[in-house]
Amino acid sequence: MILVGDIGGTHSRLALFTPDGPSLVKDAVYSSRKFSGLAEVIREFLGATQPPLELEKACFGVAGPVKNGHCKLTHLPWDVDVKSLRSLLSIEAVCLINDLVALAAAVPFLKPSEVRVLQAGVPDPQGKIAVIAAGTGLGQSFLIPQERGLGIVVATEGGQCDFPPHQSEAIALHRFLTERAGRVALEDVLSGPGLVRIYEFFKSSDAGLEPQWLTGELLGEDPAAVISQCGLARKNSNCEKALDLFVSIYGAAAGNLALQLGAGGGIYLAGGIAPKIISRLKTSQFLDSFRAKGAFKNFMMKVPVKVILNDRAALFGAAHYAISGR
Repeated sequence: MILVGDIGGTHSRLALFTPDGPSLVKDAVYSSRKFSGLAEVIREFLGATQPPLELEKACFGVAGPVKNGHCKLTHLPWDVDVKSLRSLLSIEAVCLINDLVALAAAVPFLKPSEVRVLQAGVPDPQGKIAVIAAGTGLGQSFLIPQERGLGIVVATEGGQCDFPPHQSEAIALHRFLTERAGRVALEDVLSGPGLVRIYEFFKSSDAGLEPQWLTGELLGEDPAAVISQCGLARKNSNCEKALDLFVSIYGAAAGNLALQLGAGGGIYLAGGIAPKIISRLKTSQFLDSFRAKGAFKNFMMKVPVKVILNDRAALFGAAHYAISGR
């Protein structure tokens, strides 16, 4: 068996695979903040403090920078360390990778039914691939194909780069956020919490008016989901405008990433938000912003753009990574 995990600020997903395929045997999703650390989640998943005897490898994708087998998660007060995981699981073959590396490792193995095409483009079979994932935070990674094996997977912390506003509303948003908090990272707007900030920007220009029913719903656990659902349903103008600007920023950021890498193999949108707002991503706001790269517009029109629908993709990617023996 291979034990794998996709560990994020909101959810921790664990799974057991057999190496043939790999084939999924068992998986479960946990609320990350209900646990004190990854070890506690693993014990809950395995049902005991000791793993099953047939466990041979483990690989965990974590939402944060990994260095020398250690990660301090960006949006959780967790420290994860390979040495402690080896001790807990009583196996040596344990690897710790960035969660976007796990997603990128899954891309070559995705089935057509597991993605939604936003732009077919003209894919280069040997072209580099980029992944961008907005959720609790914002992650980015690259996959450089090779003749054999998984290829070269590169983690980044691109979500922490400066937010580059690309049109008048985005410039006004940048000014609004700068006055409130100083430096604005791309993740500060292109994430679940970022969508809430964009909504607050539009509400502030509307004299802070907000219907009572919406105020009540925004006090729940996931205000970003409330804003996106109201925006999709056109139930509130500020929610709708916030979602439209979010989608435009997403398109611009995805285009920047594709251009920086020269992603002839395509760019994949992952994370918890994109699959839920596909109907809005298919509108002109996203692709117009994606393609608006001056003299390189024709190149951008050739880059395939797809949304990953399978919420287990990172688990499969971690399993493939473990099998690759890295």
